[in-house]
Amino acid sequence: MALWGRPAVRALRLWAPGGTSGWPFMGSFLAHIAVHVICDGKGGHLGNVGGRRPIAFSAGVSGILGNGGSSKKEKLSLQDIAELIRTRACQRVVVMVGAGISTPSGIPDFRSPGSGRYSNLHEYDVPYPEAIFELSFFLYNPKPFLSLAKKLYPGNHRPNVTHYFLRLLHDKGQLLRLYTQNIDGLERASGIPASKLVEAHGSFASATCTVCRRTAPGEDFWGDVLGDRLPCCPVCGGIMKPDIVFFGESLPERFLLHVVDFPTADLLLILGTSLQVEPFASLSEAVRSSVPRMLMNRDMVGPLAWRPRSRDVVQLGDLVHSVERLVELLGWTEEMKDLVRHETGKVTGSDK
Repeated sequence: MALWGRPAVRALRLWAPGGTSGWPFMGSFLAHIAVHVICDGKGGHLGNVGGRRPIAFSAGVSGILGNGGSSKKEKLSLQDIAELIRTRACQRVVVMVGAGISTPSGIPDFRSPGSGRYSNLHEYDVPYPEAIFELSFFLYNPKPFLSLAKKLYPGNHRPNVTHYFLRLLHDKGQLLRLYTQNIDGLERASGIPASKLVEAHGSFASATCTVCRRTAPGEDFWGDVLGDRLPCCPVCGGIMKPDIVFFGESLPERFLLHVVDFPTADLLLILGTSLQVEPFASLSEAVRSSVPRMLMNRDMVGPLAWRPRSRDVVQLGDLVHSVERLVELLGWTEEMKDLVRHETGKVTGSDK
């Protein structure tokens, strides 16, 4: 069994595709293990694996995948990535995102000098910026965090074009998993199901008592916070803390899915993240070396900067512009407009 096999088995025991426990996922998983040769330079045709229909690629796509009979790997472009997605040559796309995908929705990131959250926490009466996300400080004085949480309330912000691009990727059956560092819930708000999400730093979807560990829906927590009440456990009176990851806390168990997802991914998209926080940042190196990685970001960051690979594609600058360009190359522009119109109508009531 490969080195990642044992933790992978543990992950498989914990999660089925629908987010529930069960081993039926194993058969599907083993089939997908075989499918990964599509982008592994092993030929332009995949035989009948697990009852699946053979997949044949055009000469152009085979060349992008490194299947053109030459061992030399050509430098890929944004057009090449679009071709891989558009032709469905890559159907197990893993995505990593950070705060940069939410800034167009009006949510500041944390680390940008001057405009980031950490540069503007003086109003919250904390001894140092990171204290607002430390469990010990929260137990001592939860009010600064709760004040910040009100600004992060999901109803205050709406998904933008990047979230809806990822939603389209899911709708087309090509999104294997979306790994997000964000706690704003905009991935969920865009319509991507929880089974496709790994919220590496947790979410406000639920809350847990810091004393008796009783859990409650996030709606209960928000009801208290928006009403300027301290969210207390109805059983023991302890403080209710949303299930986001504070400094020093373990990541959610669902994060273990990376030992299954990344080795079997056939394309990695990295959008709007500084790749500074571990262990999330190291996931960018967890895909096979033959798998294309595309970074869309304001700056060159992380392993793609100091240990680039031959199949990396980098689009620096405005993220929304880069995503819109990719959508255009995919031929999804009209579908994107329809999706945004439909989802916006749900909020305004104009879709009725």
